[in-house]
Amino acid sequence: MPPLPKRKRSKASSRSHRASGPPAQPNIVECPHCHKPMRTHRVCPSCGFYRGRNVLGVESDLS
Repeated sequence: MPPLPKRKRSKASSRSHRASGPPAQPNIVECPHCHKPMRTHRVCPSCGFYRGRNVLGVESDLS
C-alpha cells in the first residue's frame, strides 16, 4: 500500500502550503464567436456569448 498521511492537514496548514507556491494562471482561450481572448467556462466580456448563445446584451462591432 502507498504511504498515507497520519493526520488530517488542517485548513490553515493546507492554505499556507498552497500559498507558498506560485498562483495558478488563468486558462485563456480564443472566443469562438469574436476570436478575442477570454477565460474558459465564462461569458466572453467583449461579445457576451457563452456556449453559442448571447447571454449578455453587449453591443459589439462584428462586421
